[in-house]
This record gives sequence, C-alpha cells and structure tokens, in this order.
Amino acid sequence: MAKSTQTSSYSAKNIQVLEGLQAVRKRPGMYIGSTGAQGLHHLIWEVVDNSIDEAMAGYCDVIEIKLLPNSWIEVIDNGRGIPVDMHPVKKVSALQLVLSTLHAGGKFGEEGGGYKVSGGLHGVGVSVVNALSTHLKATVYLGGKIWEQDYEIGEPKNKVRAIGTTKKTGTTIAFQADPTIFETTEYEWKFIIDHLRQQAYLTKGITLLISDERTIEEKEKDKTAVPFVGNKYKFHFEGGIASYIKHINKNREPKNKNVFYTEKAEGDISVEIALQYTDEFTESLYAFANNINNPEGGFHVAGFKTALTRTLNNYARSKNILKEKDVNLTGDDVREGLTAIISVKIPNPQFEGQTKAKLGNTEVKPIVESIFGEQFTIFLEENPKDAEGIIGQCLIAAKARQAAKMARDTVLRKSALEGFTLPGKLADCSTRRAEISELYIVEGDSAGGSAKQGRDRNTQAILPLRGKVLNVERARLDKILANNELKSLIIALGTNIGEMFEIEKLRYHKIIIMTDADVDGSHIRTLLLTLFFRYFPDLITQGHIYIAQPPLYSIKKGKDITWIYNVEALEKYKAKHGVTDADIEVTEEETDSEGESVEAEEKTKTANAKKLNIQRYKGLGEMNPEQLWETTMDPGNRVLKKVHIEDAELANETFDILMGSEVAPRKKFIQTHAKNVQNLDI
Repeated sequence: MAKSTQTSSYSAKNIQVLEGLQAVRKRPGMYIGSTGAQGLHHLIWEVVDNSIDEAMAGYCDVIEIKLLPNSWIEVIDNGRGIPVDMHPVKKVSALQLVLSTLHAGGKFGEEGGGYKVSGGLHGVGVSVVNALSTHLKATVYLGGKIWEQDYEIGEPKNKVRAIGTTKKTGTTIAFQADPTIFETTEYEWKFIIDHLRQQAYLTKGITLLISDERTIEEKEKDKTAVPFVGNKYKFHFEGGIASYIKHINKNREPKNKNVFYTEKAEGDISVEIALQYTDEFTESLYAFANNINNPEGGFHVAGFKTALTRTLNNYARSKNILKEKDVNLTGDDVREGLTAIISVKIPNPQFEGQTKAKLGNTEVKPIVESIFGEQFTIFLEENPKDAEGIIGQCLIAAKARQAAKMARDTVLRKSALEGFTLPGKLADCSTRRAEISELYIVEGDSAGGSAKQGRDRNTQAILPLRGKVLNVERARLDKILANNELKSLIIALGTNIGEMFEIEKLRYHKIIIMTDADVDGSHIRTLLLTLFFRYFPDLITQGHIYIAQPPLYSIKKGKDITWIYNVEALEKYKAKHGVTDADIEVTEEETDSEGESVEAEEKTKTANAKKLNIQRYKGLGEMNPEQLWETTMDPGNRVLKKVHIEDAELANETFDILMGSEVAPRKKFIQTHAKNVQNLDI
C-alpha cells in the first residue's frame, strides 16, 4: 500500500494517557470479560474473592453477601481488615491505594503478611469494581476503630477517616454498579446462589451467608427470585469438595458408595481431589486452581488423568481382573461415568489467557500425579466393594468403546471432506468455505422443503430431521452411530465423533437449530442440545451452535406486515399502538401440500379493514419459503441465539434432570417451573 504523502498532524498531542482507573472505564471488557450480565456479576465475585483469600490464609471464616435496593451489593467479612495506615512509598492510606490503584494488593506481598495463595492473580479486583461503580463505600474494622471512605466513579470523596470504635475486625465493601457502563444492573439471584455455593464447597469450613433484601418490585424483575419472601441462604460444608461430589451426583446411581477424597500438600502446593463413579455415559470433571474454575484443564488435570489410568490398570492386573492377554484400559474407558473435582492451591499460578481457563504451571503435574496415584491406590485396596464397582464400570465402557469403534469404522470410515457420500436428505451449500457456511437443522420434511426453497444456496445448507432423535443422555456411542438421523448429522458436520473428533474438519461454522415453536419443537431442540453438550462440547465453547428464532405472530394492517417473535413483544406492540382486543382478528393459516399459505377465504372476507389481522404460527411449515427467508434465515433480519455455557456444573445437572433416567427430579423440576411456562401448546 502506498504511503500517504499528505502532511500528518499526528504528534505527541495525539497520544492519550489514561490516568488511574480511567483505563478500566474506557475498556471494561478487558478486566471483567463483558459489560453484560456476566460482567455485572463478576463485580460481586471480585469482592468476594478478596474475602475468600483472607479465608484461605486462615484469617476469616464468615462472609456475608447482601443484595440491596437500587442495585447495591454489600460484602462483609470478619477477616483482618484492609490496612489503613500510610503506605511508605505512595504516602496515601493503604485502603485508598487498594481501592484506586491497579495491581495493588496483598497478593503481591513478598513479606509474611501477604497472601501465599490468592485467586485474584492480577490484583485488579476491588479497584476495578470501584472504577465501574457510581458509588462505593469501604468500611474497615481494625485496631479498635471503624474506618470509612466513600468513592464516586472511582474517585475518593474524602480521606480515610475513623468514625467510631469497635472490638471486631473485618472489611465491608458496598457498591452500586454504573448503569452507563453495564447493559443491565439487575442481578440474578439463582446465578449468585449457584456460584457462591461452589465457592463454599471449594473452601471447606467457611460460612457464606447470602440474603436478598431488594424491593418486591426489583425481585419481580428477577425471574430466578421469589418476590414475596426474604430469601436467605447459609452455606457451610465441612466435607468440602467431597460434599460437592455428592451434590453433583444426587440424581445419579453411584458405582462406589464411598466418595474418594484426599487432601495433601507438597511444599507450597496443596492438592485436594474427590471422585465418584456413576452409571452415566460421560465424564463430569471440574478443575480449579486457587478456587478459579479452569474449564480447559491444565497440568493439574493432565497429572490426574495419567495417575487415574495407571492406577486402575495396575489394580485390575494385581487382582487378575485383567488377564495377561487383555489390553489395558484406556483413558476414555476409565473416565466414563466419572465425576471428579481437582482443586489445587498454588502460590504463583500461571494461567493461559485473561479468562484463566487453563493452568500452565508444569510443576503441578508430577505433584498431582504422585499424591493422587498413591492415595487412590490405598482407597481401592481398603474399599474392595467400591473398587469392584469402579473396575466393572470401566470394563463395560471398554466393551462399548470396541463396539463403537467397529460402528464408527463401518459408518464413518471417511470424512465428508475425503469424499464420503453426504446424506441424501442434506441440501448442501455451494461454497466450500467453512467460515461462511451455515447448517440449518430443521424439524420435519415440510419445514425442510420451505427452508430449501427459501435459503441462500451459496452459504446455507439444510438438513431436515424426521421425528425425534435419540436421547443421547441414555445411550452410548455405538447406539448413537446406529441411529440414522444422528448418523446423517455427524456425517454432515464432518468432524467425526468421540476420540476421533477433529474440530478443524467442521464443514459449517454456524450450526443453527431451527424447530417449531411448540412442545415437540422444544423437545427436539433439547435432544439436539444434549447431543452437542455431551459429544460435541467444543462446538459450543467455540461459539458454533445457534438457535433460530422464528416469529410466533404476523400482524397485518392493510398491506403492511409486522413480525412478532414472542408474547411480550406482542403486548408491547398492542400498548404502543393502542390496540385493544376488539381491534384484533386472530386467524391461523392453512397450508397446501407445497407449503404455500392459503388463508381461509371466508375469514378474509369478513375482516374489517380497520382491524389488525394477527396470525399465530405453530410450525415452520406454515410459512412459505419467502416468509421463512424474510423472518428466520435472512442474515439481515433474522434473530439467532448463540448457545454458550456459563456454568458447566449447573448445565450438567440440568441435562441430568431433563434427559436422564431418574423420573423424580424431572417431576420436581416441572412442578417448580410450571407457572413460568409461556406459549404452552397441549
């Protein structure tokens, strides 16, 4: 590219220097991930993490979190209290330094008073919360006095001052998130409860008190809260992550009644592991470093997996369960049905990426491998009944793996890109560029016909599925590969499945589930999401799975048509345009064999010209190709929901309840949420 010959006005005055916390307000996503609901809740985690650091250091055992009116949050602990004396270098109170300076905190201290283990790696926690809050009040109970300081938008309104005397110690941080920064300032009670319960499991012996003191109006906006009761929870788990395992497996049939648990330290590194086997067909493994979830694992997980496979093979050989001629159990065999939690505490954690998704400390691997291998061997020897149940589960998994391998070799010997015949029902797109290709998974032949006619043939492929696909929550891989509908989908994706999965061979970077807006459509959507969550989790975590949002209603006024996507939008439309029930004529279109809409002639004739004609669509097949393209498939107009996993443990539990073999938890779930269901077609 030719360089411009025009005189440049670019000089030192163009260089912007962001002082103090201005950088945080300018680029909040760099510090808290996003300015949506997840980033909003991250403010709470940052403050609570500081208190948990005190607990892990042995100075705090009670933390209280309050949701207050007007989006205020208050976090109270009984730790040592943030120091308030003058910093020797910066010449300001240590409290003000912590609240208003990035990378300032006890987690960087080399002296005895700093934290040896801390969850907040970068030391930006409470200062970032301060920067992104309209108001923040810090109260410290220390040295027999009560100290206080107020902030507005990260700026101190007064110096740290003593306002009274006290006999207790601790810190209270109260803050109000800035609505000009965040897309929403409405907190979700259930999300907070689930996260803090997890933290209580990971820090055994600590007590977490959570209370919802918002107004009734604020609680009513939060669908996860109970408006008319004062919600209060107390979490205290002496069993730590062993109790956590029991919580995760409460709806599953265990293979070993006694939960394996060990806690041991080597040098400065502490290792805590708990596990139990169940009758599930997939593994549930959760890894943490300094209480921070590592969804992508790391060296602590690598050490655990190596020791698990070796220990179970050694035990099976020593007891002659595996004969000399038998091949060893593989990693996949020993992890089927496994629920495990690995929690390490380490002085200087090295995380890969800002989100801390993967632990990169190589020295952790041999320590975890050694501690777990030794302790798990002892457990198997001391609990022969449990060992028998575990090894039995692994042997069944090995047989199923061999059956699945034979099925896969037969069905998926070649990938689609290598010339394997694509499913006949797949209407493929013409482009071979995966990054711009889209696969619509459509319910039924009728909707499939409309979608094939209305699509953009260059970039959009259509795969119609007949009927309800197999529930993979209750089936192993060999059964999945024997199911024609799922086999067609797997071949179309091109990635293969199980141990041969390769995301690099994904043929479409957008996989869009497009089902009817009725009970059957919701069920099919849930069945497909179960498949992706259990067998293609990388497609979800890397942002390839979407859900199409077809309209529920069309509103015709003269020649104008407005598409309405849910009941709330319909009510807003009616309120905005002053529409009453008397102004509305509701019709349902009939369809001919080609999927073309033909409105009942007699209804059209009787329609008053002044009235709105509201059409309710129950199925995608009721829309002609042009309507389906305009409302649901046109990238310029359509609404797509991207599927992502906020809480893997909660998602795992939900799929267990909805799709698992146990009926009682599902019945309870339906009874609990029945009143929240809208647009139910029976």
